[in-house]
Amino acid sequence: MTNLRAPQNAGPDNRTDVASYISGYFDGEGCFSVAIGPRPKLRVGWEVRPSISVSQKSDRAEVLELVADYFGCGSIRPDPGDNTLKWETRRLDDIVRRVLPHFELYPLISGKQNDVDLLATVCRMMIDKHHLRGAGLLVITEIANTMNPSGSRRYSVTEIKASVR
Repeated sequence: MTNLRAPQNAGPDNRTDVASYISGYFDGEGCFSVAIGPRPKLRVGWEVRPSISVSQKSDRAEVLELVADYFGCGSIRPDPGDNTLKWETRRLDDIVRRVLPHFELYPLISGKQNDVDLLATVCRMMIDKHHLRGAGLLVITEIANTMNPSGSRRYSVTEIKASVR
C-alpha cells in the first residue's frame, strides 16, 4: 500500500515545495494572456495589456493569498463571471521581474507553458517599446492570437490590422 501522507518538509515553510505547488496550480487553473483593445489616445490606436491570473472558489482563498504572498504583487478580487476569486497582475514590471522568472525556474508541464513563453516574448517586446509602433503592434497581435486557443477575443486580428495607425 502506498503512503499518501505529505513528506515532512512539505508546506508553506519550504519555498521549493511552494514554488512547485504554484506552478502545478497555474498549470491547471492559471491564465497567461495578452489583451489588445482600442485606445484612441495612443499613437497606434491600440493598447496592449499582458495579464497573469488564477482563480479559485472563495472558500479556498488561502491558495490565492499564498500566490499573492509568494509573488509579492497582484491583487485578489471577486470574479462575478464565474463566482470565484481571482488573483491577477497586469503590471508589466511585476510580470517581468517577479512572475515570469518563477516560470523559468519551475516551468509548467502542459502545453500552457507555450502561453508563458509567448507572454514573455510580448513582455520583452513591450519593454523595448515595440507595442508603440504599428509594425511591432502587428507582431504582438499575431502572437497574442496564438495564445489560449480555447479563449475568446473581443477584437479580431483583421480588425486590429485594419485600424492600426
